[in-house]
Amino acid sequence: MRKYLKAILNKIKTRKWIVKFGKNVKIPGLLGMSVYEVFKIYTLGIIKGALTSRAGGIAFSFFMALFPFLLFMLTLIPYVPIEGFQQDFLFMIERLLPPNTASSFESVIRDIINNKYSGLLSFGFIASIFLMANGVSAVFAGFEYSYHVVEMRSILRQYFISMLLAIVLSVILVSVVAFNVYFEIGINDLKAHGWLENDVYWIEKGRYFLLVVLIFFSVSVLYKYGAKEIKHNTFFTPGSVLTTLLTILMFKLFALYVLKFATYNKLYGSIGTLLVLMLFVWLNAIILLLGFELNASINRLKRNYLKEKELLEIELKEAELIEKEKELKELKDILK
Repeated sequence: MRKYLKAILNKIKTRKWIVKFGKNVKIPGLLGMSVYEVFKIYTLGIIKGALTSRAGGIAFSFFMALFPFLLFMLTLIPYVPIEGFQQDFLFMIERLLPPNTASSFESVIRDIINNKYSGLLSFGFIASIFLMANGVSAVFAGFEYSYHVVEMRSILRQYFISMLLAIVLSVILVSVVAFNVYFEIGINDLKAHGWLENDVYWIEKGRYFLLVVLIFFSVSVLYKYGAKEIKHNTFFTPGSVLTTLLTILMFKLFALYVLKFATYNKLYGSIGTLLVLMLFVWLNAIILLLGFELNASINRLKRNYLKEKELLEIELKEAELIEKEKELKELKDILK
């Protein structure tokens, strides 16, 4: 049956044209690889890599790490000596969460932001670091079970790197929010001097741009240190770009789905909020793995290309040696 379907597909002229076109189009900076080669090995990794199962494991660990992490970040906010930081951080969290989900936690979030709980800070710090490390470690495990990855780290080394990256991701989040505060101050100053008219427009665009930067840098950090054999890649990769674009698209479509079509709250009541959040995290985990699979596919193609190049060089050297031996033998025969 499979051979029969393959034979039918081979007869389709459009498919042949697409394959031929894909083989002729070379991707710049990828050692002359064609679009067809990358797409073929990429789809192979998705099909044979148990993508949804790996995404489920990542989503569970991240869901468990999400609330302690937010608890620590929100408890730390009142101690940040930047005016307007609290409001901007809350706005960023609301943008990162799906609609109707952020509103469910708004009262708790505002209470933690506006009041200092030193005991809660110490508990939240310890719990969030360890649980966030578990979440990052689950991402790394999902990366290492890729069809194209063969090298793995030891458990202790992976957990140590996960803990460091959990702290790095927290610093990135705080830095982006702090930069957003100063950006708004700068826009307001420009308006006060009469150089800008619509400050709300520029503030909104600036917030959206910083959200994209936050996603891109966070994803790039995870991809850079996510797997042992991928760490030699550049910081900015095709997978990071793909994941960022898919994440933005998913935010838009998921928001539309929740607002227009989903009926979780009608069916499950307040538990529907958690179901929406779990689905949201799971979809993000799938997108994260899709971007990594692209990087892993390109890395494998490069590895295969370099191996073929090395083998070709060895064969050429062997051929040269054989040729020299023949010349020496002929010279000896002449001398005799």
